[in-house]
Amino acid sequence: MTIDSIIGALIIGLILGLLGKLFAPGKQAIPIWLTLLVGIAAAFIGSWIAKLLGVQTTPGIDWIEVIVQIIVAAIGVSVVAGVYGRKSVS
Repeated sequence: MTIDSIIGALIIGLILGLLGKLFAPGKQAIPIWLTLLVGIAAAFIGSWIAKLLGVQTTPGIDWIEVIVQIIVAAIGVSVVAGVYGRKSVS
């Protein structure tokens, strides 16, 4: 893995995490570093799901894969915010 691919993964992870926060219902009080981690995980899991569906590689932009990644990020942000919020209150 090159430095370019690591930086690319971080940028895409951040974007996916922020989109996940945007589409997740309610308020998510989680730090940006946690949003980044959720976004990176969503990128990998979303790509894996897209591969299972047979839509990972299509001509042009892989919109279906991106949509799957955003859905995974929204679910991930919701779950992490729920767990993180409970730990913060205790």
